[in-house]
Amino acid sequence: MNRSLISRAAFTGTAATAALVVAAAPAFAHVSVSAPDASRGGSAVLTFRVPNESTTNSATTELMVRIPGVTAADTQAVAGWKAVVHKDTASNTTDITWTAEPGGGIGPDQFGQFSVLANGLPDTDGLTMPAVQTYADGKVVKWDQESTTGAEPEYPAPALKLAARQSGGAENHGDIPSASPSSGSSSDTTARWLGVIGIVVGALGSSTAVGLQVVRRKA
Repeated sequence: MNRSLISRAAFTGTAATAALVVAAAPAFAHVSVSAPDASRGGSAVLTFRVPNESTTNSATTELMVRIPGVTAADTQAVAGWKAVVHKDTASNTTDITWTAEPGGGIGPDQFGQFSVLANGLPDTDGLTMPAVQTYADGKVVKWDQESTTGAEPEYPAPALKLAARQSGGAENHGDIPSASPSSGSSSDTTARWLGVIGIVVGALGSSTAVGLQVVRRKA
């Protein structure tokens, strides 16, 4: 084969591999939120992940997240941080601010996680929660951009997709829902069968005892 063709093929393969590597590279870290069990009108634990992206080795000392359309929110205790939940005149949650104690915060090459038990999620397909990250050196980063073209913006706002509405909704407050009527009938059926089995076993035992007494008398 012509050496020139081989060289071109090798170059093409290398370039394609490099393109794939670049395409597979992870996106620039940013404030994000996750909640696998979040559904429309329901309750869920929202976990915000906050990486430190300071170029001056400054710690993240404050995080503010707006949570629109949520009736109530309970924050999980985080050592070294104070959380304040703000509400509107109707007592619905509007936003939450976490502030690090003096000398603390999320250091360089670290990330922090803040969890919220949110009750009464909005009855919408998704929930966008703009965030503001503040550093010890005074730098403020606003994570409030929404995608309009399908591509991720430079400072995307944390967002969730909400699943279809579940039975129980916000009234569950994170509790395990009670058993359904079908599960109750199943339990009743199982109890009845156990009762029948107990009666049969008892009858067999009585028959055996009577048989032994007859044998002894004949003996």
